[in-house]
Amino acid sequence: MRSIAILNQKGGVGKTTTAVNLASAIARTGQKVCVVDLDPQAHASLHLGIGVASGSESIYQVLMGDASLADVCHKAGDNLWCIPAHLDLAAAEMELAGEVGREMILRDALEAHEEEYDYLIIDCPPSLGVLTLNALACVGEVFLPLQPHFLALHGLSKLLRTVDIVSKRINPTLRLSGVVLCLFESGTRLAGEVAGDVHEFFGQGATAGKTWSEAEVFQTRIRRNIRLAEAPSFGQSIFEYDPHSNGAEDYANLAREVMGLGLVAEDPASTVAETAAA
Repeated sequence: MRSIAILNQKGGVGKTTTAVNLASAIARTGQKVCVVDLDPQAHASLHLGIGVASGSESIYQVLMGDASLADVCHKAGDNLWCIPAHLDLAAAEMELAGEVGREMILRDALEAHEEEYDYLIIDCPPSLGVLTLNALACVGEVFLPLQPHFLALHGLSKLLRTVDIVSKRINPTLRLSGVVLCLFESGTRLAGEVAGDVHEFFGQGATAGKTWSEAEVFQTRIRRNIRLAEAPSFGQSIFEYDPHSNGAEDYANLAREVMGLGLVAEDPASTVAETAAA
């Protein structure tokens, strides 16, 4: 199973949008994908049409030891499942503060389900607390969504240091493997300049022994697209909401890059169908 955490401690950069639509795109190729929503805002769950009522079981009960992942798993589409979040999850940071091995709870819960899915994608909260540490302890890769403005790299050193520490002390297989440029406006000079800065940063930062030494800035740029912003309010991925939009095309291409299939510039619906047939 390939496991990926979508992480950025800065909000509003396309983190949840990327987690949900990348997962949906991969699922449409026939791969079995599970999305774990670790954000107390539960936006990934709502984006997939899964609303968890107060008192219902969610990832919170799993972290508290009151339920298994199988108990809270929801079918979210063909080849797609979701472990939803709830606002109760915000209390987990405090409730787990004194728990021995609190960073390993999610990894232990996932061990029995590794053979069930081809991809595990975790939508992390916009912070570097206990919930994020649980995600980093159980995945092999981190994808970093970045918005192309001059503050894009602000605070990045702290995030990279956190990933580095988790790799050294808890999860030696962890690495930052991909950077996704989101909300991209190709017609602006600013977007091009920041994209160049990002490439330069990771080029210079690619030093031996660092978890980001082999990080790839994906060729696919996720263009700013109003349809991507509208889709969550309908509880649908972009492929259900508007499969012919720029957003669907971009995430279909990103999925192909992630899966090592190469880029295409076609209608995403036909792309996914061809991949599944192959």
